[in-house]
Amino acid sequence: MNSTANKPLRLVFAGTPDFAAHHLQALIDSGEHEIIGVYTQPDRPAGRGKKTLPSAVKACAEAAGLPVFQPLNLKNEADHNELAALQPDVMVVVAYGLILPQAVLDIPRLGCLNVHGSILPRWRGAAPIQRAIEAGDAESGVTIMQMEAGLDTGPMLNKQYCDITADDTAASLHDKLAELGGPALLETLRELQAGTAKPEVQDDSLSNYASKIEKQEAEIDWSLDAATLDRRIRAFIPFPICYTTLGDDRVRIWHVQVLAESGQAGTILRADKAGIVVACGQGSLAIQRLQLPGGKQLSAAEVLNSRAESFKPGTILG
Repeated sequence: MNSTANKPLRLVFAGTPDFAAHHLQALIDSGEHEIIGVYTQPDRPAGRGKKTLPSAVKACAEAAGLPVFQPLNLKNEADHNELAALQPDVMVVVAYGLILPQAVLDIPRLGCLNVHGSILPRWRGAAPIQRAIEAGDAESGVTIMQMEAGLDTGPMLNKQYCDITADDTAASLHDKLAELGGPALLETLRELQAGTAKPEVQDDSLSNYASKIEKQEAEIDWSLDAATLDRRIRAFIPFPICYTTLGDDRVRIWHVQVLAESGQAGTILRADKAGIVVACGQGSLAIQRLQLPGGKQLSAAEVLNSRAESFKPGTILG
């Protein structure tokens, strides 16, 4: 029997956004391990007022009275020494946003674990949740892996699956995966502690790169087929939100329905309270929720009450 099997692990947690904060909170709530330090990215300006705000992970850590570290990067020897002085058994990394050099990966006694928002090796990289929806994947999930120097290439220790429904957005799938990840992480830590973890090597030939979402990708190209555009619209909620142009105005699209009607791509075929139907390269989309410049998200019926002339049949978008 491993003599340290029942001893709480000394954990360092590294993460930044809300997805990571869910996992930190799960560790705090479990009370199974000693969280000796929390690493997160430096406070940055956010929102319309560009006020400097703490990350979701920092807010979570401070609420629990945990020590917080915010190095610009983890490349300096001083940062390595600071981490080593904590004497961690394990470092848990969830959407931290910084590449960990080998010198950091080597510090914890049992290595570094990463919670990744997809079933590896399908989507490696920055935006696995969005790219899975955009590609039309039927399922996603969470993978807990042992970290190594490559990008999301390490041996897998735990995989938990969930379906991607026809209504899922990146926001709803994010929330499903955040719920899956906490229990999976705790289970994996127990296995590491007991020495019963069974690493599974990834098949590199099955991997795709989930590149970061760029704002320019959000402009709708109506020559694409309706099903492809529906997936992209859902994948880009809550950021960056797909949009089309109406004259000089940028109209953000929040919810659509795929229809079989056809016409010249980008042309409004009809507009009523059920939706503003726009022809695509194949099929059409009924825009059911949209947002005009400076306004809030509204139903098609609400928009047509005040702007019916702007969306009359024959109008070309984009």
